[in-house]
Amino acid sequence: MINQTGRERTVKASVVIPVKNGGELLRRVLAAVTDQETPWTYEVLVIDSGSTDGSPETVRAFDGVALHTIDPGEFGHGRTRNLGAALTRGEYVAYLTQDALPADRHWLRRLVAALEADPAIAGAFGRHLPYPDAGPLTARELREHFAGFGSADTIHRIEDPQRYRRDPGYRQRLHFFSNNNSCLRRSVWERIPFPEVDFAEDQLWARTVIEAGYATVYVPGACVYHSHDFGVLETFRRAFDEGRAFKRYFDYDLVPGVPTLLRQWSRLTWRDWTWVAEAGLPLSRRWSWQARVPFRVLARLAGYYAGGRSAGRLPAWVERRMSRDQTLQAMEGPGSE
Repeated sequence: MINQTGRERTVKASVVIPVKNGGELLRRVLAAVTDQETPWTYEVLVIDSGSTDGSPETVRAFDGVALHTIDPGEFGHGRTRNLGAALTRGEYVAYLTQDALPADRHWLRRLVAALEADPAIAGAFGRHLPYPDAGPLTARELREHFAGFGSADTIHRIEDPQRYRRDPGYRQRLHFFSNNNSCLRRSVWERIPFPEVDFAEDQLWARTVIEAGYATVYVPGACVYHSHDFGVLETFRRAFDEGRAFKRYFDYDLVPGVPTLLRQWSRLTWRDWTWVAEAGLPLSRRWSWQARVPFRVLARLAGYYAGGRSAGRLPAWVERRMSRDQTLQAMEGPGSE
């Protein structure tokens, strides 16, 4: 049940949603969030950073959903989520983006239950499902990515410090975290807030908390619909952001050189061609997707390569043009990640 007005009632969880130009999907997200079944009280806060599409009016139409507005220039992935936590009072703080739609009425309860199971768990993240109209490759990539975390609640903590220091793959798995669908323990957030960075605030936070001795937990039952069928340019820009952030903040080089790029392009193109051929798609769709595969794969690898080499080497205006995240903040808004 949502605590609509009474400050005297204890709030177990707070749901924080950054928004800018959320469109019709925002209405569906808020309907799903306010329809959650929980045995305790929760609250919902939307932080709008300059919408021009009527999103504030959409929010005001939902009883019990609080709205806080900021100027567009005040938005930051970590800064705005820290603000959301500061403006709410739940023992746990859940985060969604404006395009992440809870799949059922138990999403919030499952995230909180996973945190309540162990006081050493600092944060939880849930599975992303492809929207029903998602392209076959997008849907497959999402399924395979989250399948890698297991089919049951899985706790991530540093069990092998030596391996953590020497094995980048092990580190990446342990510090993966997604604020498209997450929940934090407030007492840990008060000690370790999100860093104020332009990208990857969630994974940087997760790395900090696990290195401080806490754990995170993957909760596959806490599902949201969240997927994007990016075109070639958007695929490049998204990969550019990821490659730049992983190099800048983690010193991971996702594509360290042109020979690696070419080898991976050949291998991944063949892998995706084969998968599309065996996926049982109608002939016209199969040909269409197979035609896109080499360009899609090349755009992602080239984005990783360019992003990994951008820090301090490109003029700021060039980085802004290459970055999907900075383009969204300037044009559409921060909520669609």
